[in-house]
Amino acid sequence: MFDQIVTSTFTPIVAFYPNTTTHATSHDKTLDLKNSLSQTLTKYYPFAGRHSKTAPAVVDCNDQGVEFLEASVDSALSDFLQKSQHEDLNQLFPHGLVWYESNYKYHDQSDSVSPLAVQVNRFECGGLAVAVSLSHKVGDGSSLIWFLNDWAKVARSCRYPNRLNHEHSINPHFISFEPTNLNFQGFSIEVPKDCVTRSFTFPNKKLNDLKHKVIAMSVESGQPITDPTRVEVLTWLLYKCAVGSNSCKPAGIGMPTNIRGTMVEPLPENSIGNILAVIEIHTKNESEMQPGFLIRAIKEKKKELRGIKNLQMVFDHLWNKFSKADMEDQQRRIDRDGSYVCSSLCRAPVYEIDFGWGKPIKVTLAGHVGKNSFALMDTPDGDGIEAFVCMKKQDMDRFQSNSELQAFC
Repeated sequence: MFDQIVTSTFTPIVAFYPNTTTHATSHDKTLDLKNSLSQTLTKYYPFAGRHSKTAPAVVDCNDQGVEFLEASVDSALSDFLQKSQHEDLNQLFPHGLVWYESNYKYHDQSDSVSPLAVQVNRFECGGLAVAVSLSHKVGDGSSLIWFLNDWAKVARSCRYPNRLNHEHSINPHFISFEPTNLNFQGFSIEVPKDCVTRSFTFPNKKLNDLKHKVIAMSVESGQPITDPTRVEVLTWLLYKCAVGSNSCKPAGIGMPTNIRGTMVEPLPENSIGNILAVIEIHTKNESEMQPGFLIRAIKEKKKELRGIKNLQMVFDHLWNKFSKADMEDQQRRIDRDGSYVCSSLCRAPVYEIDFGWGKPIKVTLAGHVGKNSFALMDTPDGDGIEAFVCMKKQDMDRFQSNSELQAFC
């Protein structure tokens, strides 16, 4: 069901690895990646199939394989990470396949789409950047991260064959339903040309200060909260500052949430697909922008998710919502300038993706996630959160200069 609702977009993640080995060249590492990817795809066989543009939620598992590109970058890895802009990351991905964008010349001519694409980028210093784009039609962010870790396990077993086999065993859990035609092409999400994405780093020490501030504000407003999380307080701060930089009335914020382990009948964490629900918080006035209201509402919605019995219950809810609702009204909500989306990959094991030559020094998302969107990831040292914020440039100029935001960066 969610596969039909989500837009035709590719989630782009890139991991950077310094040249720390003397016994393996970048060519050897690339060969290891190719061989281990082939083995991994025997378990992740839908990723090697094709889905039709006319029926994108159905994957033909025909073992056509995935595109694997190699590229050279005319700089050292350290220079690229220090001097590049966020938009420069797009060049590391096959055909610029990033979210809603692609410069693939045959993209509009072909009726079938490969769910997965890989590009290995070699830097002058011998460092590598492994960039992977996964169609949101076959999996969410958690699915992509699980796949990358499984691929890395297989690569390590190829490099170190004497290690215990069970350490590198992979067994992704695919869930399938009988195809259900919603007669719905999915929501259209356009990113205006004047949108920009910027990253902001919030150290844990500053986030703890923000927690204390939020608790004090909630007590003062008569809506006390006692245990806000890092993600909750940062979501509130980003939303508040974004609304302050936008002249439109705040409509609300949506938060895609992984529900694998929260259902009464939980699913394994290695379940592959779009196994998520979206928390929606609507804000009508200034009082509902207060942390006491917003964070309490987020917690209540999370509690409701823990009451979901199983995936069938989610299916039934989506069927009722999207088969009866006015789709044009739903689309207008998405397009509204006062609507925001915040997704989080915090606590996800992105820094465990070790292909056999060490853990990455940087893992990041590329491109513009979508207008008025925030994406959160742990910092490389685990001592904070990096937020990727996408909005119109004129709004970004005001957002970046917000003194309250700057106080916690």
